[in-house]
Amino acid sequence: MTGTVAPVFPWGSALLFCPADRPERYAKALERADAVIIDLEDAVDPARRSGAREALVASDLDPSRVIVRVNPAGSDDHDADVSALAATPYRAVMLPKAERVSDLAALAEYDVIPLCETAAGVVAAPALAQAPGVLALMWGAEDLVASLGGTSSRDASGRYRDVARYARSAVLLAAGAAGVHAVDTVHLDIADLDGLAAEAEDAVAVGFAATACIHPGQVETIRAAYRPDPAEVEAARTLLAAAESAGGGVFRHDGRMVDGPVLAHARAVLRRS
Repeated sequence: MTGTVAPVFPWGSALLFCPADRPERYAKALERADAVIIDLEDAVDPARRSGAREALVASDLDPSRVIVRVNPAGSDDHDADVSALAATPYRAVMLPKAERVSDLAALAEYDVIPLCETAAGVVAAPALAQAPGVLALMWGAEDLVASLGGTSSRDASGRYRDVARYARSAVLLAAGAAGVHAVDTVHLDIADLDGLAAEAEDAVAVGFAATACIHPGQVETIRAAYRPDPAEVEAARTLLAAAESAGGGVFRHDGRMVDGPVLAHARAVLRRS
């Protein structure tokens, strides 16, 4: 599939991770965020994953707002995770450390979000985005740097290093080229809401559909970034009305030339509103 990304992302702008071995937090996480990512992978000690799968199967959440992160394909836990998932009503799954289309083989019945968070995964992002059943791609910085033998995705100022910025752009471009959505990665410094706001605002500007987070306190900052302010919405409506009056083609509006891409930007603002 190629072409323009579908306008509707089904899970909203703020996706909150929740450890699968903490079922008492499931409902609260879902209440606080647009969707919850119940995490069977990094958030759960391997010794507790069996119990986490039992908790997942026993849960009763709105399946339209639940994503389950299973363990990587080929890992000891992957098959058990997929078996547990089949016993639930949840049909959206995140696959960490996705590196090849064959990694998605056991997930044919699901809406899949491959997580491109290794060097091989970032390089494979175009093929993963084109795979059947893939609805979105996500990228990850820390596992990526670890896969390269590095020690930190950010410099002393807190800014992503070049390799992380490249990976972020590569995954976004691969998703857009395939007509699927892209999800921006988590901001690990929970107290740094200013930094989170800046990254979420940039994510919106370049076309990410959502941003994942690890703490409920980050949700509203993400939502605020994705939610256009009233002045931005009114400007978009005015521009589109002016385009309709102009009858097509390039025209001048408020001192600037307006063409198809500018109108597409305005329509994106109204979709987010």
